[in-house]
Amino acid sequence: MAVQWKGVYPALTTKFTEEETLDLDLFGRNLDAQLSAGVAGVIIGGSLGEASTLVLEEKAELVRFAVERLKGRIPVILNIAEGATRDAVKQTALAAQWGAEGLMLLPPMRYKSDERETVQYFRSVAESTALPIMLYNNPVDYKIEITPAMFEELAACDNIKAVKESTRDVTNVIRMRNRFGNRFSILCGVDTLTLEELVTGADGLVAGLVCAFPEETVVLYNLVKAGQIKEALELYRWFMPLLELDIHPKLVQYIKLAETYTGLGSEHVRAPRLKLQGEERKRIRQTIEQALATRPDLAKFAAPGMSRVLEK
Repeated sequence: MAVQWKGVYPALTTKFTEEETLDLDLFGRNLDAQLSAGVAGVIIGGSLGEASTLVLEEKAELVRFAVERLKGRIPVILNIAEGATRDAVKQTALAAQWGAEGLMLLPPMRYKSDERETVQYFRSVAESTALPIMLYNNPVDYKIEITPAMFEELAACDNIKAVKESTRDVTNVIRMRNRFGNRFSILCGVDTLTLEELVTGADGLVAGLVCAFPEETVVLYNLVKAGQIKEALELYRWFMPLLELDIHPKLVQYIKLAETYTGLGSEHVRAPRLKLQGEERKRIRQTIEQALATRPDLAKFAAPGMSRVLEK
């Protein structure tokens, strides 16, 4: 299925067993919930997916499983996060072989490349594939910013279609629109800026808490796009304490704990990450439990495109 680069794209967690092997049954349950909620596609092997701990064979297994499970109803996107250009190009070719229908591409890992090097890295990967690409612009976590001037150079690469906007500067959405119009789709990459960036013109979002709360995330997106800002703000206010779990270094553990409460995941992580314990675990549990105790009835909201959620 062709990638549209709009709507909700979950950055999926990777489901593990207690022995740290892939839990494909649980992964499948989460995929089914995302599809039922109406997401536009799924992203595998991102930071939330503990990509740095996955070996190549596991990425292949996850992509192939998702492609088979989803049967073309929504596209499967693979995250590419490599240190060497040749490794990124190799993994890009493999992604196509495995059935991925698009890529999310990070700047070079571990080495802080300058603007010329970063542009060439992206260009080399883009020129090696026909797959559509979304660049991940997150200078806060990865220390490399993709500036408008760099996007100007990359606009010649037809298959660079979108950007995951995670600079934390909401005005960057306006800046990109003013300079490039609709040349690049813009997807909000920070859960706590969802409403703000959608209102200012973002086409969609790459979300984290959607892993545990897919219906609420899709309804929020649909409300904003339908211009029902009052209703969207009401849902957003309820959601915010949960969304803040996405902007912490332990977002993987926090979101996986939330998934256990909604029946869509487990707490199992891969070392060096460890399960939460003590006061920290208690605090995150309280946040989740409070949200669940006040969870809104989504049937009270009405916006175009919500029928799949509201009919359940």
